[in-house]
Amino acid sequence: MRIDCHFTPGPVDELALRERTVVVIDVLRASSTIITALSSGAREVIPAATVESAMKIAGNLGPDQAVLGGERNGRIIPGFDLGNSPAEYVGSRVQGKSIIFSSTNGSQAMVKARYAAELAIGAFINMGAVAAVVRERPRDFVILCSGRNGGFSLEDAVCAGMLIARVAEDQEPVMSDSAVAAMSLYRSLGRGILKMMRTSDHGKYLEEIGFGGDIRYCAAVDSVPVVPLLEGNVFRLRRESTSSPVNS
Repeated sequence: MRIDCHFTPGPVDELALRERTVVVIDVLRASSTIITALSSGAREVIPAATVESAMKIAGNLGPDQAVLGGERNGRIIPGFDLGNSPAEYVGSRVQGKSIIFSSTNGSQAMVKARYAAELAIGAFINMGAVAAVVRERPRDFVILCSGRNGGFSLEDAVCAGMLIARVAEDQEPVMSDSAVAAMSLYRSLGRGILKMMRTSDHGKYLEEIGFGGDIRYCAAVDSVPVVPLLEGNVFRLRRESTSSPVNS
């Protein structure tokens, strides 16, 4: 197995991912939110790169089935039902619903990786479960970090490094320079995940706009042991263990 890591999706050739397992990571907060929504009973999550495409998909599904969720610059999109806080994606708001989701960074990376042989969503909260999925696959593995506004995101890179370390526990993969760098960041900063996230650029921004609780939630390693996998154009849940839906 060869492991590669891209710290931003911009330079990635989407067609080059066809033969690979890809894990998209957007720790703060798209990955964590989608994992939570599906664990809480959402039927599916449909990523949309733009607000316009999200609105079109929702119109085709109808108001009884569809929930519009997402953000721009950390805040709910005008006219949408939900923002990008995992705390919003619980209970009757999402149970049995199709979530059409568009975010500043995460949904862009998910759409770009749609041609992968298999596409999963990873975060700290489902780390063990997504690592188990990757270890089961004999093909090369790529981590696609969503980054922040086209640039590097520290929390995504450290999360990628943790995933690489978990995957490499029982094998000796060939790693690209970027994968080695991600694992080095994890080894340096992984003992203080919450502190690292609070002091990252995006963590500080979320604190400023009132979402400090989301940072604590997203830093809880292995707290939601499920894996969203792309089926066609929608993410649905693969459960790695029996667990109760998130309800708070």
